[in-house]
Amino acid sequence: MNALEVSNLTKCFGTFKAVDGVSFTIPEGVIFGLLGRNGAGKTTTIRMLMNIYEPDAGTIMFRGNRVGQDFRDRVGYLPEERGLNTKIRVLDTLLYLAELKGKQGVAVKDKAMAYLQRFELDTRTRSKVQELSKGNQQKIQFISTFLHDPDFIILDEPFSGLDPVNVNLFKDIILELRDQGKAIIFSTHLMEFAEKMCDHIALIHQGKVLLGGTLAEVKKRFSSRNVILQYEGSLAFLQQMPYVRKVQDFGNYSGIEVAERSDCQRLLLDLVSNGVQVHKFDANDISLNDIFLSQTGAKGEAA
Repeated sequence: MNALEVSNLTKCFGTFKAVDGVSFTIPEGVIFGLLGRNGAGKTTTIRMLMNIYEPDAGTIMFRGNRVGQDFRDRVGYLPEERGLNTKIRVLDTLLYLAELKGKQGVAVKDKAMAYLQRFELDTRTRSKVQELSKGNQQKIQFISTFLHDPDFIILDEPFSGLDPVNVNLFKDIILELRDQGKAIIFSTHLMEFAEKMCDHIALIHQGKVLLGGTLAEVKKRFSSRNVILQYEGSLAFLQQMPYVRKVQDFGNYSGIEVAERSDCQRLLLDLVSNGVQVHKFDANDISLNDIFLSQTGAKGEAA
């Protein structure tokens, strides 16, 4: 049985259709990437899962039953717009939010203290939330998302505004939660993190699902005529090569699509003969970022 099944979900705001027949399934114990550009419909979809918005059409099933209060009691939700009562003390905030989900007592307090220590906030338990930096406030809200031991976790842009050290810490905890068997929705437009962390994905564009499945299946579908290249030098000469269909160039990294699979070897020979220093050449591979750009038409926008 899947953890969540979403079928033909639709939401309109006036004449604007924000979500247009979105369907996907999320197995138990996976990180599911809900991917798309800003404004693609990701957050609106999540808000319908949480009953913040009522769908105009479609169904949402959690473990075989329509979602209701039972689902919301068993879900941990980190919204895109962060928001805590900043006048309450740090530890009191965590314990209060856990109690709202039916968890209280010594065990919850001990768990909260363990996470505060891990986030180097154990000396700030009596500080008011407003006395913390923005990044530290985000840590508190992140802890509150899973402190009550939910079965299902929804994270909407969890890395927004974090420095690399804290991104890595958030990432480690998300992977730990998945390994505990929790199903996790990871909504993002940052393809680098999605590719490294997600087991399954759905790519939403203009309110519709363009593609979905396991990450391996999606990459295999697009990779047969693609090369991932890390290099030094200039690739300008590739514009004159008739077998080169597309180049997504980021300076020292590039994704190159060729006309036929056999052209991969021809490409390598031409790179070397034109003085390009090849550090990495992966034939029949493609990054999720290149798939994202090719499917959404996000020219000039680093995903």
